[in-house]
Amino acid sequence: MTTLHEVLAEQPSHTGAEAQRRGDSAQSPTDPDAQPLAAATPAVISVSPTSGSTAGGTPVTVTGTAFTGATAVRFGATPSPSFTVSSDTQLTATTPPGTGTVQVTVTTPIGISNQFVTYTYVTTPAPALSSVSPASGPAAGGTTVTLTGTGFTGATAVQFGTTSASFIVNSATQITATAPAGSGTVQVTVTGPGGTSNGQPFTYTTAPVPALTSLTPTSGPTTGGTTVTLTGTGFTGATAVRFGTTPASFIVNSATQITATAPAGSGTVQVTVTGPGGTSNGQPFTYTTAPVPALTSLTPTSGPTTGGTTVTLTGTGLATVGAVRFGATPAASFTVVSDTHITAVAPAGTGTVQVTVTTPGGTSNGISYTYSAAPTLSSVTPNQGPTSGGNTVTLTGTNLTGTTAVTFGATPATSFTVLSPTQITAVVPAGSAGPVTITVTAPGGTSALPSAYFYVSPPVLTGVAPPSGPLSGGNTVTLTGVHLIEATAVRFGTTAASGFTVVSDTQITAVVPVGAAGLADVTVNTAGGTSNPVSYTYLPAPVVTTLIPSQGPASGGITFTLTGTNLAQTTTVLVGGTPAGFTVVSDSHIVVDALPGAPGTVNVTVTTPGGTSAPKTYTRVGSPGI
Repeated sequence: MTTLHEVLAEQPSHTGAEAQRRGDSAQSPTDPDAQPLAAATPAVISVSPTSGSTAGGTPVTVTGTAFTGATAVRFGATPSPSFTVSSDTQLTATTPPGTGTVQVTVTTPIGISNQFVTYTYVTTPAPALSSVSPASGPAAGGTTVTLTGTGFTGATAVQFGTTSASFIVNSATQITATAPAGSGTVQVTVTGPGGTSNGQPFTYTTAPVPALTSLTPTSGPTTGGTTVTLTGTGFTGATAVRFGTTPASFIVNSATQITATAPAGSGTVQVTVTGPGGTSNGQPFTYTTAPVPALTSLTPTSGPTTGGTTVTLTGTGLATVGAVRFGATPAASFTVVSDTHITAVAPAGTGTVQVTVTTPGGTSNGISYTYSAAPTLSSVTPNQGPTSGGNTVTLTGTNLTGTTAVTFGATPATSFTVLSPTQITAVVPAGSAGPVTITVTAPGGTSALPSAYFYVSPPVLTGVAPPSGPLSGGNTVTLTGVHLIEATAVRFGTTAASGFTVVSDTQITAVVPVGAAGLADVTVNTAGGTSNPVSYTYLPAPVVTTLIPSQGPASGGITFTLTGTNLAQTTTVLVGGTPAGFTVVSDSHIVVDALPGAPGTVNVTVTTPGGTSAPKTYTRVGSPGI
């Protein structure tokens, strides 16, 4: 790389005469009042990035000297469309379109910089963004978001809406970014040498920040592997559990409980939970080098799914046991009898599980304990419905006979019917918009559906434009409102629209079907239900029965009266194809200004939202000759 001293050594020197021509003072080196020259030719040392899209538009930081007062930045012979001088040693310029490798120069009133630093135009494709995870976070920012896509190599910016984010390029297909503060739903984009990617939505939420109240156990071996139960609030939607700065695998059991597996570590670290609302306070977990306990047997080795069986555990290193688990479930209670014996009351469970004990030294090996068959859920159909509830869904799974409860989130189903060991129908209770977990409780235990059921807000209509049209339909209207994005039907009265297009969550365009004269209630259906109605008026076409007088002077200047029906909403009266002034007197009378024109007969028509009338003739009569 060219150094600053090498660049400056390359700069042309200025004689006294040259200095005078530049407005400087040429002074002798022996002059006691001699001062350094007040200005110098600019010098470019480096540019960053050194390459970008042939389409231009890449922000480039130029570093060097004597940039103050810069009047132009050029990439080859092409000027930058815009640049900002940050200091005498740095400016930022936007690349113009170009090709190949070009010299970057800076021009000031003193002169043009060296031409040693190059910038290369590349045909690198623009980044493409396929997903962001998580897709939401707190308004205060700070959420660690993983961006997945292609073309991330050399990425120069990640933006949440118009706000820049700090980020790390992990690979050509993955970036880790820290969300800045924001609000609402914004588009996340990636900018690289090839341009700027498509956007993916990220929603800033006001969800509560998780809060941790306790850990059980609070210590484990430095090798990790300890199963730790986290208790607190706001765990729904948790995206990360960390032991210090190290991520842990975890399962969200409920809004108040998480089961996590401690990673390897040392010393005392703070355990935190991150969710849509932010990151919780920390609770201490201590890594220890105490010996790991060992189990040799259980008596008995099986029991009912409802739990309650007293089990004797035999082994070594049991004196300091702080937890006994049947699978991932803590024992209902336990008593340490000695360093080699513990009695524990089995909790409810299903299948065959490993019984383990945990001490400060870690978690023991597992001994098998078998429960009878438990219920499982595999699907729900349909998987979404209105927030008002009342719709019926079908749950499919196994071991559902004897089911005693079906819940949607924390709310019991309005009612349910067990059809067979593999199927239940349930009436959905009311709920808040968003996903909830469905759980089924049977004699064998409780099962949760792996995928969520979504409560969908009902659609709301606020207007239709235009509000009227012909009986024959075929015209297009625009419906406005909210929660329209998943529209499945648009109806005019009981008749389905001839066609419709969902433009956005707030707008639909629909083709009006044939209808009868009068008002029709327009409604929209989604999985969230049927919207409120807005009125649309079917109008019969206007009919003109008489035109009086039916003739007049070719010079105009008079009025004639049209009589007929359905004239109240007249928008245009054409006389010989030319719009004429008119006054609507009533639904059956219009007074029209007779337009001047050549003598002869012309057609007169009336147009309303309901259509155009059949023509009537009006005769222009010329003045008699002398």
